[in-house]
Amino acid sequence: MARIKRLFFSSSIILTCLLLLQCKSEQEPEFLLRASHLTNENHTWFKAFEYFAEILEERSNGRIILQNYHSEQLAKEIEAIRMIQAGVIDMTVTGSTLNNWIEIMAFCEMPFLLRDEAHMENLIHGAIGQRMEREMRERTGFRALGYFQRGPRHLTSNRPIKHPDDLKGLIIRVPNVPSFVTAWQALGAKPTPMSFSEVFTSLQQGTIEAQENPFAMIKAAGFSEVQDYVNLTSHVVSWTYPVIGEKQFQAFPEDLKKIFLEAAQDMQEYEHRLFLENEKEVQDELKAQGMQLVEVDKESFEKKSRKALFESLSPEMQKVHQEIVALRK
Repeated sequence: MARIKRLFFSSSIILTCLLLLQCKSEQEPEFLLRASHLTNENHTWFKAFEYFAEILEERSNGRIILQNYHSEQLAKEIEAIRMIQAGVIDMTVTGSTLNNWIEIMAFCEMPFLLRDEAHMENLIHGAIGQRMEREMRERTGFRALGYFQRGPRHLTSNRPIKHPDDLKGLIIRVPNVPSFVTAWQALGAKPTPMSFSEVFTSLQQGTIEAQENPFAMIKAAGFSEVQDYVNLTSHVVSWTYPVIGEKQFQAFPEDLKKIFLEAAQDMQEYEHRLFLENEKEVQDELKAQGMQLVEVDKESFEKKSRKALFESLSPEMQKVHQEIVALRK
């Protein structure tokens, strides 16, 4: 009987240890982060965040878990910003939408401002780019974790648009960014701010007639099913920021801050590789899906919108605009 009791006691200890180990493995992580994405799961930004989640969990030994939600499942773009500020969610990808809070953020996606990628890099890594990140942190409570490339934005439509005169009365969906509304109004179109997740259905139903986005977004959203032409306006050369709420970041202990920032740098490099690979293929894929690429009179577009865009800026931002233009040289 004593032997049976000893065996039962030993078995109980072993079982208890196994249960404790199981409970420990199933415990909540120290930090459970949620990221809201405007793009779907096929876009390079979302794929980069999935990679980020993987290496974060691995390098932190499970202390940080990141959950990603694509296609505005958690919130529309503006709502996601407010939810991060309120501490309801933690991360997103954003840029010029923050122009609704900070005027200088317009420059990360200002129509007809940046000439090419080299001009963009000079801005991001220079004094103006540093000021943008500082004001983002101080005035909106967001910490930038590097940047993602967007590729030039082009206009899609169901009729070719070669000159601003072809835009008259065209209803174009734009993101909720003041400078976009200003530019397309000056060009003669009817810009309509709208959440990205609503664009496909609105094009399908004829609520809007056109939209503008980089090649990757055009392909990932399946716009070739509802639009016939990609008009090569290249009206915006821009970037966007993967961000975390500053309060959320500051809640990390120092060791996790270091792991988090190093993983974020690796995420940026991973996204850049995906972006470059994708840009080589996407135009051919859109053509294969039936879209026609249309060359446009870019100089006429820029010339017609230049004055309205400049005058929409405050005197201080007009000076910044001139500094950015000077970076072309």
